[in-house]
Amino acid sequence: MLQEQTPLETVSSVRTVGRKATITKEELFQAALNLIGPQKSIASLSLREVAREAGIAPNSFYRHFKDIDELAIELIDRAGVVLRQILHEARLKASKQNSIIRSSVEVFIEQLNADTGNLSLLLREGYTGSISYKQAVERQLNFFQQELKEDLVLLEKLNNSKLAHPEIAAKAITQLVFNMGAKVIDMPAAERTEVAEQTMLMIRMILEGARHLDEAKIR
Repeated sequence: MLQEQTPLETVSSVRTVGRKATITKEELFQAALNLIGPQKSIASLSLREVAREAGIAPNSFYRHFKDIDELAIELIDRAGVVLRQILHEARLKASKQNSIIRSSVEVFIEQLNADTGNLSLLLREGYTGSISYKQAVERQLNFFQQELKEDLVLLEKLNNSKLAHPEIAAKAITQLVFNMGAKVIDMPAAERTEVAEQTMLMIRMILEGARHLDEAKIR
């Protein structure tokens, strides 16, 4: 004999239609990336927007994050890890200084062209985000600088040369490349090549200067 469904059970069954029973952090990250773009910062997102994009009830959001700010900061950290790995692998594949410069800048541009959201997130929040977002981006830039410094020191050793203050050279290159990214992010892909070529030349100038720096003449 069939039991009659109570009104409460009916409401519950209707409410779950079309919504996921469980959600992962990665799915929430992707939902946020789907919603932001060149003209929309993650700070402008509401919790309900992200939940709707992820296909969950708003309350399910709190199983992973206390608010949008916590999601945003973890998403910035995640974006930094993804990009550092991509750039590190590009440098490892290159065997000469020029090819390392070119491969790194080209990978940077490729990430912008691919529009996966990771690079544009760092560029946008690093310049226009809240203080906490800017601090999160700055932490990631520090990681970029440290890893680049280690790669440059290793490369110079292999080439029997040495950079003066490799940490400063790495910082200058990192800031230069990210400034380049912020400049070209709103450009059509076809127009980014010229800026990228100029950036590569600037990086070579930084490295050549660091190899032949006479500190006595600049004090």
